[in-house]
Amino acid sequence: MVEVGGKAVTARVAVARAMVEMAPATAARVAGGDLPKGDALPLVRLAGIQAAKLTPQLIPLCHQVAVTSVEVEVDVDAATGRATIVATARAVDRTGVEMEAMTAASVAALALYDMVKAVQRDVRVTDVALVSKSGGRSGDWHVDG
Repeated sequence: MVEVGGKAVTARVAVARAMVEMAPATAARVAGGDLPKGDALPLVRLAGIQAAKLTPQLIPLCHQVAVTSVEVEVDVDAATGRATIVATARAVDRTGVEMEAMTAASVAALALYDMVKAVQRDVRVTDVALVSKSGGRSGDWHVDG
């Protein structure tokens, strides 16, 4: 692990995004809470939050961070068959929460896949990416566009 003991404790925020692509009919069922396993959206949010809290156990050499909050938002566009998952992680610590945000977005997307696989097998999880981060020595960063 990288030594972070000499770094200042600062407020940190990271935002990550994942996309889930499916047929419009499947997305409409997600949006309507009409899946064989039930309403996917609350479960997807909880899966992402839980994953963020477990990041140091899932990602080797990842520091345990004092996470103060995790938010997971899911926007389902039934017309295009696309669900956009945005995870925001916050902490006050010596190192960032990028991995917590990306883990939350990734696992939330996988949970959504699990919820819809009985309806459609060829669903795709795509475009997992860090969108922005703030706090710490390197300052603020965000993806253009």
